[in-house]
Amino acid sequence: MIEYENLKKANQSFFEEYQVSFNEVLNSGWYILGKHVDTFEKQFANYCGNKHCVGVASGLDALYLSLKALNLEEGSEVIVPSNTYIATILSVLQNNLKPVLVEPKIDTYNIDPTKIEECITGKTKAILVVHLYGKVCEMDAINFLAKKYNLAIIEDCAQSHGAKFKEKKCGTFGIFGAFSFYPTKNLGCMGDGGAITTYNDEYYQLLKSLRNYGSRVKYVNDIVGINSRLDEMQAAFLSVKLQRLDAINNHKRKLASLYHQHIKSDFIKPVVQTDYYDVFHIYNIRHSRRDALKEYLLSSDIKTEIHYPIAPHKQKALEGFVKGDFPISEEIHNTTLSLPISYFHSEDDIYKVIDVLNKF
Repeated sequence: MIEYENLKKANQSFFEEYQVSFNEVLNSGWYILGKHVDTFEKQFANYCGNKHCVGVASGLDALYLSLKALNLEEGSEVIVPSNTYIATILSVLQNNLKPVLVEPKIDTYNIDPTKIEECITGKTKAILVVHLYGKVCEMDAINFLAKKYNLAIIEDCAQSHGAKFKEKKCGTFGIFGAFSFYPTKNLGCMGDGGAITTYNDEYYQLLKSLRNYGSRVKYVNDIVGINSRLDEMQAAFLSVKLQRLDAINNHKRKLASLYHQHIKSDFIKPVVQTDYYDVFHIYNIRHSRRDALKEYLLSSDIKTEIHYPIAPHKQKALEGFVKGDFPISEEIHNTTLSLPISYFHSEDDIYKVIDVLNKF
């Protein structure tokens, strides 16, 4: 059986170092906002090439707090891609803002800059880009629009740790970069976790307060905040894994290149472009008979996933919040299939997947 993901196998090479970190945190007696969080925040900011990092409890919280920090007027519009994971849209709704869905490009799956401008109104205040599957969006064009209309850019970097556009890493293009450290991510911890990167000193201080009940000094609460703190233990694990994030990304890029070279043209493969350094959190292909293909691979002991089977505007939870027809998004959601591409997979595993796939 070639599994789609196995977190024990993916993390096994880190276990010895994790154990050292675990014992250090356990014996320290300090489990919330201690030296390990502080250390990881500095390390991750440096890795991304940004000035500050604020550790929070999840990727959704990273998005929510980024928008909250902007203090936008209720009902302000935020542009988001129509094929994103629902968390992106939930962060907008939870701030009492209006999500405005914009279609992606059919080849990159990222938001189409040429479709953004027609959706900008007097109420539009921000563009929430999503670097989907590990590919950075077309940030030159998006930055141009943001400057033209005085819009804030927030980056959803949940799937793109270390991904680059023109040698610049994600999490540095906007006022905020929101990251998830969910265990399946290229930089995943042993539970939930997230972070926000920013170059702005004032927003950095505000975010540190917002994540901690609105408090900068213990028992002194200046603003209305929430409890969303990256755990000391998770921060310690992340510091270990961060040292090998480039190796993880390079391994997944190598596996992706095998898929790209050897999968036959019957399948629509991810586009490879100059100026983009893709990290392949997900390697997705598309096929008109996706469900049959998924079953076919499973019959040969190859597990796959679908990211994601339901377009956001079709989700019951979003009824009344988002309106419109999004045929490109639906086409992607109806045809996409994610192939095995974990850190624990070998090149032999990938060649086996390719062999079976090409017989479909």
